[in-house]
Amino acid sequence: MKIFSPFYTRAMAWSRHPRAPWYLGILSFFESIFFPVPPDVMLAPMCLARPGRAWWLALLTTLTSVIGGFFGYLIGYFALDAFMPWLKESSYWPAYAMAVQWFDDYGFWAIFVAGFSPIPYKIFTIAGGAMSMALLPFMLGSLIGRGMRFFLVAGLLAWGGARMEALLHRYVDRIGWATVALVVFAGLWFVLS
Repeated sequence: MKIFSPFYTRAMAWSRHPRAPWYLGILSFFESIFFPVPPDVMLAPMCLARPGRAWWLALLTTLTSVIGGFFGYLIGYFALDAFMPWLKESSYWPAYAMAVQWFDDYGFWAIFVAGFSPIPYKIFTIAGGAMSMALLPFMLGSLIGRGMRFFLVAGLLAWGGARMEALLHRYVDRIGWATVALVVFAGLWFVLS
């Protein structure tokens, strides 16, 4: 059953929209503060659709994400008490506690790793402000970590270009169903163990 192909086709069409870079920048900014969807989900198809603009899109994503990270830092620095009840009730609380510990132990390296990895960067931006991390190392770690991540995604997908887009289009339903099966298997394993 082909249910993933139409979504893929629509995502590729949206990624070619003239305003798509604006939406990518907005998503990148807000993801660094509170939004749960990573910018990679927009950056990837946009780099596939326009391989010649991949480096520009990676730069846009990096800069808007780091600016959003700065606002997350300000929230942690000035308004943590207002957000603490929500944070404690959210699923992000364990990640926040881990972020605080990492900042205590590793400082700069904590924000660098959070910027590059799939760890929720937004939690680390708020924790960095809450821990009163020095702003220059925070911004530098964010810029390097986020930049490495987004330029890596953009570079790989631009390199694949039209060939990868066609290949993904051919196998997107199989990839989608395999992902669903993995999620179901992981969920069952978690519940039964």
